[in-house]
Amino acid sequence: MRRWAALDHMPARLTQQVAEAFLPNPPEVLGVAVSGGGDSMALLHLLHGLCTLHGTKLRAVTVNHGLRAEAASEARMVQQFCATFGILHDTLLWDAWDGTGNLQSSARDARFALMSAWASEHGIGTIALGHTADDQAETFLMRLARRSGVNGLAGMSPRIIREGVTWVRPLLKASRAELRGYLQSQDVPWTEDPSNDDTAFERVKARQILEVLAPLGIDAQGLSA
Repeated sequence: MRRWAALDHMPARLTQQVAEAFLPNPPEVLGVAVSGGGDSMALLHLLHGLCTLHGTKLRAVTVNHGLRAEAASEARMVQQFCATFGILHDTLLWDAWDGTGNLQSSARDARFALMSAWASEHGIGTIALGHTADDQAETFLMRLARRSGVNGLAGMSPRIIREGVTWVRPLLKASRAELRGYLQSQDVPWTEDPSNDDTAFERVKARQILEVLAPLGIDAQGLSA
């Protein structure tokens, strides 16, 4: 596994996006949510570089929803990666799912609540999230299907305050493909969640719709813009 490379060896587009999200006044302590998937692992690696350059303390957190047997090993992979780079890492367990209601919505709310409490415990005021242009486009399509108004169709904000924490999405202009290319170039491991191919979930259906729309020139970057 390759250690942190010099800034000028990294794709300028990605480093610029991350830098613009936090500079010129980076926080003293920055949290980052890392599932082990490609988007969050790329964000973790990019933030390590930024924080190293600017003296910010970086701390990672993984939420294990306890819904898949692989989740524990994915959390361990993140922990091992963080240990290699000297990044403090914590795994939080959510075991409150009762099998009723909307799973993805309940899991999302649980993540925010668990990470907010974690941030408060460790004096962290800002947490970075790995949402991408693809996530933004999928969110737009899902909200369009629900007939959301203008505010809803505006999509995810690059910076919000929720439960006393500032949540920042530095990679909303980056694509999943771009981030995976970055990971490969830096020899950074990641995992693929099989639920990303499960059409029982609304987001997966939106992802498949984007593939159908691509020949018309309607893609993630365009919708995100």
